[in-house]
Amino acid sequence: MSTPASYFEAMYRHSPDPWHLAERWYEHRKYELTLAALAQPRYRRAFEPACSVGELTLRLAGRCDALLACDRVATAVATAAQRVAGHSHVTVEHRVLPEQWPAGTFDLIVLSELLYYFDTAALDLLLHRSVAALEPGGTLVTVHWNHPAQEHLTTGTGLASVLTHVPGLTLTADHREDDFVLQTFSRLGPDGSRPPSPAEREGLA
Repeated sequence: MSTPASYFEAMYRHSPDPWHLAERWYEHRKYELTLAALAQPRYRRAFEPACSVGELTLRLAGRCDALLACDRVATAVATAAQRVAGHSHVTVEHRVLPEQWPAGTFDLIVLSELLYYFDTAALDLLLHRSVAALEPGGTLVTVHWNHPAQEHLTTGTGLASVLTHVPGLTLTADHREDDFVLQTFSRLGPDGSRPPSPAEREGLA
C-alpha cells in the first residue's frame, strides 16, 4: 500500500519544513548535483511533483522557461509558492499524484524523493504517465534516498532496478553514493532513436 496522506500531513503539522531542506548541506549539495546532471542548459516546460517547500523548485526556476511544481500537502504548496513568488514563470499547485497528473507535455520531469512512497500499482501508473508526458528527447531525473526507511517501500537502488526497465526511456547518467541514487533518462524518439549527448550536441563527439 502506498504511504498514506496522513503521514505527510502529520509531518508538516509539526514543522513547516519537516526534512529541514532549507538548512542541510546534504540537501543543498544534492540539489546542485541534480542541476549539474541535467542534459540541457535550459528547458522549455518542466514539471516537479512533490516539490515540498520549494528548495529545488527555486533552483530549477533558473533553468526553465516555464515550471509547474506541485505537492499533495496544502501547507507545503503555500510555502513553496512563497519561496518562488518572484518568478512569474513558476506555478505551484496542490495535486495528488498519480491521479491528478497535469495536462500537456514536458521536456523535463524531476522525480525527487518521491517514488518510494508508492506501491507497485501506483508506481507503474505514475511512471507510465511520466513517460507519456515526456517529449521525445526530453529529460527525466530521479533522485532518491538510499538508506532503508520505515515509510519507504524501497530504496534508491531498488528504484534504479525498476527504472531501468521502463519502456521508452534510455539511461543517460547514473550517479550513486552511499546516501542517494541520482539518475537521468532521456525519452527515446518515435523510431526508438536515442537523443544526442551533451557532447554530441556541441560537436565534440
